[in-house]
Amino acid sequence: MRIIFAGTPAFAAQSLDALRSAGFNIVLVLTQPDRPAGRGMRMQASPVKLLAQQHGIPLLQPATLRSASVQAQLKAFEADVMVVAAYGLLLPEAVLCIPRHGCINIHASLLPRWRGAAPIQRAILAGDRETGISIMQMDQGLDTGAIMLQHPVPIEPHDTSATLHDKLADQGGRSIVEALALLEHGKLTFTQQNEADTCYAPKIQKAEASINWTRDALHIDRMIRAFDPYPGAFTHLHDNTIKLWRADIVNYIGNGQAGEIIATGHSGIVVACGRDALSINILQQAGGKKLSAAQFLTGYPLQPGEHFQTVRDTPEI
Repeated sequence: MRIIFAGTPAFAAQSLDALRSAGFNIVLVLTQPDRPAGRGMRMQASPVKLLAQQHGIPLLQPATLRSASVQAQLKAFEADVMVVAAYGLLLPEAVLCIPRHGCINIHASLLPRWRGAAPIQRAILAGDRETGISIMQMDQGLDTGAIMLQHPVPIEPHDTSATLHDKLADQGGRSIVEALALLEHGKLTFTQQNEADTCYAPKIQKAEASINWTRDALHIDRMIRAFDPYPGAFTHLHDNTIKLWRADIVNYIGNGQAGEIIATGHSGIVVACGRDALSINILQQAGGKKLSAAQFLTGYPLQPGEHFQTVRDTPEI
């Protein structure tokens, strides 16, 4: 089976490596063009590009797949299937039809729940107890194609987007190997998605990560975990931006106002919420490093009665 693989970030690189390790014939890798990144804004290759170069796999980095010349190059590889994972470029219909078995997507949710760009973060924000990997036949819609197989992945109480990403990347690699093995032997079944169960996972906006302390502690804890590592849930104190990276929910019945610091100590900075409280364990001042509560308080002493500034929610998505 001749495979074209299209992907860009680390999530995709894990699936590419799983296919390579399983012995599949990857005839071409597509990944996005190098882009500036980091403090120095130097041009950086994607994780998928680095892996392809490491193993000598032919590589293309087109800025678009709408070009007739690019499409002609893809046809020349006579692929049986194209595997797509977090590629980041739209596949026009002309490209979807090039491989003999079409294009197969590795999506990080149990479709039709969380179609779209940010399924990992949205699942945590919503308080879902599980998510998973869907292997689906791509069509012109947004993650609307028929499901080939799915595998659930539990969301643990302390999972962040970073930890859940790694679990899903691992499951994605194993799932695509399984799906292509079934496809080779003609044993893959296709199930249409139930449109009644659809919900969408739009791209995360930085403004969403601004904490509204009038919300309950459970919701704010989900925000902290969902926006780790990007963009980082944040609040303001004395006109300083402070990002929160880890917290524990504390049962609290008292007179503290939302956003009010009600206790400080080595174990955490306890802040009243609309319901219950949060004990903040790891936080970061703008331009600084992530610090434990004890380390933070050494250089930035806080007292009960001080208030984190609160904002009202951005519109529900």
